[in-house]
Amino acid sequence: MSSSLESVDITASESDLIKVTLAKKVQTLRLDKIERHIFICADQTKPLCCSKEKSLEAWDYLKKRLTELKLDQVTEGKPSCTFRTKTNCLRVCTHGPILVVYPDGVWYHSATPEVIERILQEHIFGSQVVQEYAFLTHALPHDFS
Repeated sequence: MSSSLESVDITASESDLIKVTLAKKVQTLRLDKIERHIFICADQTKPLCCSKEKSLEAWDYLKKRLTELKLDQVTEGKPSCTFRTKTNCLRVCTHGPILVVYPDGVWYHSATPEVIERILQEHIFGSQVVQEYAFLTHALPHDFS
């Protein structure tokens, strides 16, 4: 049986180099300290849920506010951080930008800068879902056995 994916053989020394390089990225980005991860559809190849401009405005606002609020970094008083990822499409394709907060599994529609600010203040800081914009809450399972 043939596969469309080709296997890549790497040597032990290449494997070691990959592990070292990735370990440095984990440390630099503090990936091991992520408490929440926010995904937002933005800069879509084929904008369907909202205009590309509207999605990029939301993405830029999210990045700016996470930095301003120091949510994107570990501090002495806060040993965890909130990570953000711009994704091409979250496949909902209506009433966007669509934003999802994990591991909570809360999906939000119409994530404009104003809505994002409410999500940050009420959900991220206050642990209260912004019900007016949430259309699904489905936390990820903790038991993978």
